[in-house]
Amino acid sequence: MAEFVMKQKVADLGLSSQFEIASAATSREEIGNPVYPPARSMLQIHGITCEGKTARQMTRADYHHYDYIIAMDRNNLRNIDRLIGPDVDGKISLLLDYTDSPRDVADPWYTGDFQITWDDVQRGCDGLLQQLTANDPRR
Repeated sequence: MAEFVMKQKVADLGLSSQFEIASAATSREEIGNPVYPPARSMLQIHGITCEGKTARQMTRADYHHYDYIIAMDRNNLRNIDRLIGPDVDGKISLLLDYTDSPRDVADPWYTGDFQITWDDVQRGCDGLLQQLTANDPRR
């Protein structure tokens, strides 16, 4: 969900050309699968499409390609460390680190509550976007 929420927020600000936003799995269970149907439904309720997205495995090359690696929870952080090694450039953080309530995003895979996850993702993306655009003279 976070990939598509962030893309929408960036588009709403007219900044899409300044961002490359992508998501990748830190485990192998869902590789090749489309966005999980309840997550897809939550996005659709809010007018956001994730059409054509399938899960891909995160790679070491992602660390070198992207300026920020944002994890949803500490389990993702452990998996990222296993996949890419130490965060020597300080690129890796949790999404909710950009809020006044740093913690893991509620995982709907286990809770079944996609609304709480939606709310967490909204807050995290807003905080991250605020930090990324803080020095943007157009804002």
